[in-house]
Amino acid sequence: MKDKYIELRINRDFGDILSVYFDFLRQNLKKFTNVFLSYNGIFLIGLLITSYFLVSGFVGMITEGYNQYGVSADLGNTESYVTYIITGIIFLIVIFIVVVGFNFSLSSSYLVKYEEYRGMDFDKREVWQHTKKNLGNTLVFVLLLIPIYLVFFIVAFIMALIPLLGMIAQYIVQFGMTAWIGVSFFSMFSQNKGVIEGFGEGWNLVINNFWRSVGVNFILGLLNGLLFFIILMVPGIIIGIYTFHVVENNIEVGTSMVATVVYTLGTWLLLILMVYAQCLSQFVNGVLFYALHEKTYNINTRSKIEQIGQTEQ
Repeated sequence: MKDKYIELRINRDFGDILSVYFDFLRQNLKKFTNVFLSYNGIFLIGLLITSYFLVSGFVGMITEGYNQYGVSADLGNTESYVTYIITGIIFLIVIFIVVVGFNFSLSSSYLVKYEEYRGMDFDKREVWQHTKKNLGNTLVFVLLLIPIYLVFFIVAFIMALIPLLGMIAQYIVQFGMTAWIGVSFFSMFSQNKGVIEGFGEGWNLVINNFWRSVGVNFILGLLNGLLFFIILMVPGIIIGIYTFHVVENNIEVGTSMVATVVYTLGTWLLLILMVYAQCLSQFVNGVLFYALHEKTYNINTRSKIEQIGQTEQ
């Protein structure tokens, strides 16, 4: 059946984790998208404003210096366009960090409630309540990611200096770190742990199952990226056709309201899909967490054995 509960607390191998993830996605994509849109309204508006600043700044900078004949034009507005770009970048950094952290929480809460209710029989407000309860831990977790990523960038730079083997090692470390962060975050959310405790358990689970964790994140990251690319093809083609029309007809993009709207909406859609892709990546690590946790602790298996024993008595 379409809505049949997919049991998550099972020790699964690499292939089964991939299969369960896609089964879960097919079953829950519509409901989670509704949750995503319901609680991201203010952030979507923020991303729209960010897109406007970025598009206005970059398009203005490109068109300001040249007229339709390629001759240098008045550069008096250059400073304004630079201000647009700087404002857009600042907005993008702040909003994107907040949005990614919030939606990591939202997707984790959704998966927790799915497992708790053993299916989709829960209200989206319960997802929000669980997310809201953990906002403090989420903030601390995101702040701790700043030094973690700084260390990673230093290590990645050093590895980049080593031909071939360095590049391979860099990707292994990257996907291992992605698994550690995702599993740690989900451990914190699903078990009401503290931030440091969540990082500790995530480290133990991933290190003890390193190649499975790296492989799952690599393959599903690749497949999610492919899905992301396919979804972007339609708006990408539309924007491409419009850009061709602009070039062919020598339209002044910097003064065209239609061009600003088209490019702003295109950038906005790109940012929204990037955030949504992060949610899907957290589902990956949520499913991975349940598999690794059950392998380590056998909680669900022991519970079933005890139930069988009680039934026989």
